[in-house]
Amino acid sequence: MSIRSLLPGRIGFGTAPLGNMFRAIPDEEAAATVQAAWDQGIRYFDTAPLYGAGLAEIRLGDVLADKPRDEYVLSTKVGRVILDEVEDPTSRELGEKGTLFEHGRPNKIVNDYSTDATLRSVEDSLGRLQTDRLDIIWVHDIAQDFYGDDWVGVYESARTGAFRALTRLREEGVIKAWGLGVNKVEPLEMTLDLDEPRPDAFLLAGRYTLLDHSRALQRLLPAAAEQDVDIVVGGPYSSGILAGGSHFEYAEAPAHIVDKVGRIKVLAQEHGIGIKSAALQFVLAHPAVAAVIPGATRPSRIAEDFSALAQDVPYSFWKSLREQKIIAHDAPVPVKDAS
Repeated sequence: MSIRSLLPGRIGFGTAPLGNMFRAIPDEEAAATVQAAWDQGIRYFDTAPLYGAGLAEIRLGDVLADKPRDEYVLSTKVGRVILDEVEDPTSRELGEKGTLFEHGRPNKIVNDYSTDATLRSVEDSLGRLQTDRLDIIWVHDIAQDFYGDDWVGVYESARTGAFRALTRLREEGVIKAWGLGVNKVEPLEMTLDLDEPRPDAFLLAGRYTLLDHSRALQRLLPAAAEQDVDIVVGGPYSSGILAGGSHFEYAEAPAHIVDKVGRIKVLAQEHGIGIKSAALQFVLAHPAVAAVIPGATRPSRIAEDFSALAQDVPYSFWKSLREQKIIAHDAPVPVKDAS
């Protein structure tokens, strides 16, 4: 089905930070942040078993447990099974992401995209989320950043396992939609070329932002739009660097990125806008993008996101970004292009 008709709005809530990404967050702070998202009117929540080895799902489920289930849309991911057995979180192999969730639960994480593992993962997520159904399921991280040169083999395992299992669940009405949730463009391009199975949408994190969008703009987004496969954008702040943080691509930002963000900040100040407004509104301007799901660990961040979406950004700002080659000339912007 169309993700646009399923999603209750153009902004959702990404829960990766609630898995203690980068730092340990007190349970009460995590709960207050989810509650703030609800109070601000957010009704789409995205999570995953990977986020803190089930911690983000547990925290999200604790808050949503007393909310009317028909009033919100919930997505999680498959590809990782969380065991009762424990391990050292700092020794996990997460590809380029290193020790991203070292502050999460110590439960062992097993990568498995088979049919059986997919069905088990769904059942486990239902339990952690304290719900009787999931709306959208993303196949998680079948890409180079986690699997290096082996990623195509992992993708093939998912194609014959998770893809078909989720197609069956969709046909049976157990879920409403499925797709891929990745940080790279290539797996999504490959999936659009398949005859079957057919996904409903993609969750693309970090590859359509102010700082990194050229590759997605060239082929992926036009092809997705042509095939009516909607895009949900994760990581609109590029791991935080576009929201006042110091991380880019889940690590300390390199000098050239810090410099680029500095140039954007200067232009934003000159035009009287916030950099978060630029980041969110740029993402949503592309017609293939159905929604954006920034994450947060503090309640105040949710109100900031809504204010950023509402701020009036003059066309002259986008024109300046193009002139300085910060954004591609053909990237859509949120106002009628006068050029």
